[in-house]
Amino acid sequence: MLRILFIHQNFPGQFRHLASALASDPNNKVIAIGDKITAGKREPLPGVRLVCYESPQASARSTHHYLRELENGVRRGQQVCRLAFSLRNEGFKPDLIICHPGWGDGLYLKDVFPESKLLHYFEFFYRAYGADLNFDPEFPGNIDSNLKVRTKNTIQLLSLADADWGLSPTQWQWSLFPPEFKQKISVIFDGIDTQQICPNPAVNLNLKGYGVLTKADEIITFVSRGLEPYRGIHTFIRALPEILRRRPKTIVLIVGSDKVSYGADPGKDTYRHRYLAEIGNQVDLSRVYFLGQVPRGQLTSILQLSSVHIYLTYPFVLSWSMLEAMSAGCVVVGSKTAPVQEIIEHGNNGLLVDFFNPPEIADAVDQVLDHPDRMANLREAARNTIVQQYDLHSVCLPKQIKLIHDLLNNSLSNL
Repeated sequence: MLRILFIHQNFPGQFRHLASALASDPNNKVIAIGDKITAGKREPLPGVRLVCYESPQASARSTHHYLRELENGVRRGQQVCRLAFSLRNEGFKPDLIICHPGWGDGLYLKDVFPESKLLHYFEFFYRAYGADLNFDPEFPGNIDSNLKVRTKNTIQLLSLADADWGLSPTQWQWSLFPPEFKQKISVIFDGIDTQQICPNPAVNLNLKGYGVLTKADEIITFVSRGLEPYRGIHTFIRALPEILRRRPKTIVLIVGSDKVSYGADPGKDTYRHRYLAEIGNQVDLSRVYFLGQVPRGQLTSILQLSSVHIYLTYPFVLSWSMLEAMSAGCVVVGSKTAPVQEIIEHGNNGLLVDFFNPPEIADAVDQVLDHPDRMANLREAARNTIVQQYDLHSVCLPKQIKLIHDLLNNSLSNL
């Protein structure tokens, strides 16, 4: 019997498919630890016993602001440590721990289970230059932010030292980690279920206030968990006046909440309202639909309906939604930033534009919508890219399972 412990404050997070696959084997015992407020409210995964800790108290305001995130991580790590000791007292000693350490959950695992193999999911290593910070001149960094981001990596560095092995989803994200640790981090993407997320010519969606949308409609889609500058909401909204001026029949569907996931908080306002106020009455908002967060099935339908999908991002963690859009057969107009360029080759399986250039985005939209037959090859190539390189069942899960077996069998060697 293989005993596996998953740890993610927002479980299942990136571990949904892997945890489900491992739990489907009756010979395995799978337990997960997560935060009661986030993981505790999610639908349980079959075969996975979820135990939750109380969200830790936030760091004190008197704590130096460079150290607040570290203090929060220490508190969270202590909560996980207590639960882990409880599991050990029950007699559960995992052969393998798979953990996302970004919030501090994994800080003390080796103190509870020193005999267990520890596989950490290394998502992002922060730096002052060459990634998200100091990328956008509208939100410039300074010496204070540069110093703070160096301290921000403390939890990651402790986790890198403790891990028996690591996992990173993309080559570019892997490239950010210190050279001395890269040799024990494998690059395997989380996986896209291309059987579920696939083209559907017969798709339709009843859009409140509009009616039924079909593939015959000209639809621009934009998807982000949070409508924020990190995902280019400011550039996209600034592109809308020209896009809609040129395309009088276009409908724009925007998926995402006003909650900020990354970057600076906008204060009392939201980024959506800030940039809509900036463009004023230049846009007919009756053709722009802000849908908020939508259920998984509806998101798939929206991507299947899309005539052109806009994906903009800082040099940061790559969104699943871009790969899902490609899997659904979208022509993606993506930002010419490193995480996107790893997947999209301009003119081959999508189009690339300057992140900061609204007119260039409008031109790319025209290029797609004015030449639907010519774009058919890009749609097919986009889907083929995901099927061949990022498919959940045929590519990513088998690689993840093999990595686990190699780690447990001590057959991994430094890359």
